[in-house]
Amino acid sequence: MNGAPGATRLLVGGRIHSPTSPDATAMAISDGTVVWLGQDAAGRALHPDAEVTDLRGAFVAPAFVDAHVHATSAGLLLTGLDLTGCRSLAELLHAVRAAEGPVVWGHGWDETRWPENRPPTRAELDDAARGARVYLSRIDVHSALASTALLDLAPDARGADGWTPDGPLSRAAHHHVRRAAKDAIPADRRRAAQRAFLRHAASRGIASVHECAGPDISSRDDLADLLATDLLDVVGYWGGLDPVDLPVRGLAGDLFVDGALGSRTAALCEPYADADTTGALYLDADAVAGHLVTCTRAGIQGGFHVIGDAAVAAVVDGFARAADIVGVPALAARRHRLEHLEMITPEQAARLGSWGVVASVQPLFDREWGGPDGMYARRLGARRGTALNPFSRLAAAGMILALGSDAPVTAIDPWAAVKAAVHHRTDGHGISPRAAFTAHTRGGWRAAGVDDGVTGTLQPGAPATYAVWEAGELEVAAPDSRVQRWSTDPRSRVPALPALDGPTPACLRTVLRGRTVHDRGDLA
Repeated sequence: MNGAPGATRLLVGGRIHSPTSPDATAMAISDGTVVWLGQDAAGRALHPDAEVTDLRGAFVAPAFVDAHVHATSAGLLLTGLDLTGCRSLAELLHAVRAAEGPVVWGHGWDETRWPENRPPTRAELDDAARGARVYLSRIDVHSALASTALLDLAPDARGADGWTPDGPLSRAAHHHVRRAAKDAIPADRRRAAQRAFLRHAASRGIASVHECAGPDISSRDDLADLLATDLLDVVGYWGGLDPVDLPVRGLAGDLFVDGALGSRTAALCEPYADADTTGALYLDADAVAGHLVTCTRAGIQGGFHVIGDAAVAAVVDGFARAADIVGVPALAARRHRLEHLEMITPEQAARLGSWGVVASVQPLFDREWGGPDGMYARRLGARRGTALNPFSRLAAAGMILALGSDAPVTAIDPWAAVKAAVHHRTDGHGISPRAAFTAHTRGGWRAAGVDDGVTGTLQPGAPATYAVWEAGELEVAAPDSRVQRWSTDPRSRVPALPALDGPTPACLRTVLRGRTVHDRGDLA
């Protein structure tokens, strides 16, 4: 299926998303590189000895990049206890009671969607667990429920910051129980979860993922196992202040400046609307600046997890201090990145853009929790809660946008993420279909430091990294922002995309640098 070395593969009879050949129906690939695009007849004439694949009208586009994942946790969601569909506290307890094995790893509960509007107590969880070591992370993975049997494996959790004797654990207490839960999972089960996640991502048209690992998220061995796989392109980040002896892209990703809004640990300037707290600030401006200076001088990416407005203010202040020390050109050259970046002013966005900062964002956060009636509004009030995730503001400030899922926090569904980035729940915060698609393809490569002008596109000289999607209706935004339904817009010559108001297309094949990593079997 991948062809012999040096052989040419010719795709014909499709619709190719290319910035240089928007009318192309055929594409030739040799040694993992796109070598030609054009029409079918010309392709057959120019490449008479090529292995030919008839696309049967399918749509071919650059493969997606998911710029923020946690592969093992997401894989354990696929192979373990999925709580994202639980509609009540009682359903969660029933799921735990039905689970098998001495270690139960579950994820995805969200008490804000339950009629009880509360998580279970530890006594209720212990009754359902029947002696099992149970770890159940909240949907945002910034707090978790733990059975007493699991807590016995994590004695440091008791009394640590974020400890509660009868409810969800957050902050340091959560880190202790999560580490104990992962240590209790056999290594072969953990590796199987990683492989399950990568295969699932490939089936969704994703060829590369950015793993946001770290001492409080996973472990060095967990990241080493993931980097050793060859199922997909895995870009590793280590969310710690100290280096790790692995080939990571940077000390970035989930290096926490604060927590999450759902767990009320995101750091705010004003208290939460539904609780007397302003969250948790884990790193101040001096620590941010010190890390950026160290990474800049070492020639690697630095970066942080940042959500609340107080955390954003500390990060922006830290960048300013780092720029004073190393200079703006050196700081910008490293392309440091920020994850989530949900509460940000226009002035802050402009400053970050001037420092060449990447914004790694998750549009499905807005779809799940945005809007005047969503969880954000309940936590922050309508004024603050509907101002989050201003993607258009970040793009206008010149920041590189890279879209991701934060799996297992939201699902691996790149077309849904593109749609959510376009159809934001707050007017004026969304971006165009073309910008959203670019942010989920080429933007991911650029966020990882690959900016050769062709990676993440389909044009001669580009890596043959693409996905083939079932035939369907295409749409393209005309200059007046109305939607036209044609294969291309003859006035702008912009390549088309699947219609965002229609069903999500199925992925028929995913290819990474000429190597097939997913094939549904529909194409000859």
